[in-house]
Amino acid sequence: MDSPRWLPLESNPEVMTKFVSCLGMKPSWQFGDVYGLDPELLSMVPRPVCAVLLLFPVTEKYEAYKQEEEERLKGQGHKVSPDVYFIKQTIGNACGTIGLIHAVANNQFNISFPEPDSPLKKFLEQTAKMTPEERATFLEKDESIRVTHESSAQEGQTEAPSLDEKVNLHFIAFVNVGGQLFELDGRKPFPVVHGKTTEDTFLEDAVEVCKIFMARDPQEVRFTIIALSKDSF
Repeated sequence: MDSPRWLPLESNPEVMTKFVSCLGMKPSWQFGDVYGLDPELLSMVPRPVCAVLLLFPVTEKYEAYKQEEEERLKGQGHKVSPDVYFIKQTIGNACGTIGLIHAVANNQFNISFPEPDSPLKKFLEQTAKMTPEERATFLEKDESIRVTHESSAQEGQTEAPSLDEKVNLHFIAFVNVGGQLFELDGRKPFPVVHGKTTEDTFLEDAVEVCKIFMARDPQEVRFTIIALSKDSF
């Protein structure tokens, strides 16, 4: 059976903030662009930051690295804290929504849902004790998230591509769980740990990992970094 496909989500912070708000998240946290990687531009990002999303091109170099990384980590007996919420991606083009779920699910102590029956709150509660694979199957059947995703995908500034169009841009999320910086990518078999971090240094630490992605494909310019920050207003 073919896996389901969704319309890809645009890397547009306003669309993302509206998306999670439509799913019931209180808008006291907002997605915003990170305009540059030097300290001065990073200092302009509202704090605290609880998640970072990276949109990057999936190239041959990246795929080769991903395979090598997986084999290396498996060989090391890679262990991940059970406190990390991780969901596999089985839906085509759903990496934006998976990234948003990873960002919100691993910050539930920060983020509130005013409505007890909000779609995202219910999804996180129902999948809390599931495996990453079971969560992926559950998401395939979640109509409220799918419908919200579809409407959000059509709200961007660029025309949404057709469902069949191959999109070679991919979203991943970085979060701080228990003082560790985790990369969460639904196309990978497990979360990847990138060392220690703190609430104060989290944005800078995540950006250092983003720089490694960029250095892997120095000819590429299609990188976007988005931060989930507490609204300062």
